[in-house]
Amino acid sequence: MSLSAASPQTIVPSVGQRSGIVEAISDLFFARPKFLTLVLLLPPLLWIGIVYVGSLFALLLQSFYSLDDFSGVIIHEVTLSTYAQLLEDANIQIIVRTVLMSAVVTVACAIIAFPIAYYAARYARGWTKALFYLAVMMPLWSSYLVKVYAWKLILAKEGIVTWLAAKLHVSWVIDGLLAVPIIGGPSLSFSYIGTFLVFVYIWIPYMILPIQAALERVPTNYIEASADLGASSRQTFWTVIFPLALPGIIAGSIFTFSLTLGDYIIPQIVGNSRLFIGQAVYTLQGTAGNIPLAAAFTVVPMAIMGVYLWMAKRMGAFDVL
Repeated sequence: MSLSAASPQTIVPSVGQRSGIVEAISDLFFARPKFLTLVLLLPPLLWIGIVYVGSLFALLLQSFYSLDDFSGVIIHEVTLSTYAQLLEDANIQIIVRTVLMSAVVTVACAIIAFPIAYYAARYARGWTKALFYLAVMMPLWSSYLVKVYAWKLILAKEGIVTWLAAKLHVSWVIDGLLAVPIIGGPSLSFSYIGTFLVFVYIWIPYMILPIQAALERVPTNYIEASADLGASSRQTFWTVIFPLALPGIIAGSIFTFSLTLGDYIIPQIVGNSRLFIGQAVYTLQGTAGNIPLAAAFTVVPMAIMGVYLWMAKRMGAFDVL
């Protein structure tokens, strides 16, 4: 028999050999479980390390470069001049405007979400609780853009809100709100009021669910003991219920605050011409081509959320996530 005819039989392992290899690998993983864990975690760790952390590092590096004002070419030299541009009045106004809107939206979401979550946690049972989850989750199933554009039509000058106010003879209320400096405008769809309303509608499910989860962990006997000790309903709320629900409120605020902080679509569609951080980043890296300043702008919400998450962790918010 020639060597060429025998070579396929020597190269292709038999069924028994393949079984022996599989058993050897299985024995190796069984004897070294940490090695198995490393093998399983290696692909996601590489993805996070290269794609996620790598892109963030590249973004941070770009923020230390600068743009030549004359030629429009990026100068690849480490400098803090780009961060110095963030201290200009126009850029400071963008940052303050975004942070204030995020804070107001977060507070409004917490105020609206708390009674809804409290009812679901303490009183809803059976089909009522199922209906609650369906009502909260259903808006999340629809398209983000469809919801935003729908609100633009609802809040437009010829929209249903203006029409309903005219039918109820309360148009003066809307006119009074739109006449307020800074937050007003020609219509609800072209004002900070409209931007605020859409933000609250879009993000409120992310506040309801963590609060509801935190309230369900409040033992009923705590409330009963408070009543037995002579505390009023108000005292029970502020001394028992609210402190125990506070981690859930903070957990929900992580979502509402961070999502509002980085969003640029809602202010672009429903709002006036004043920029938010997301819009500034989009404009700088797209139209203006100023990637270093756009990267520096993106570092701002990352730094804010880093401090915010550190404070939330200290207050136990991660326990209800």
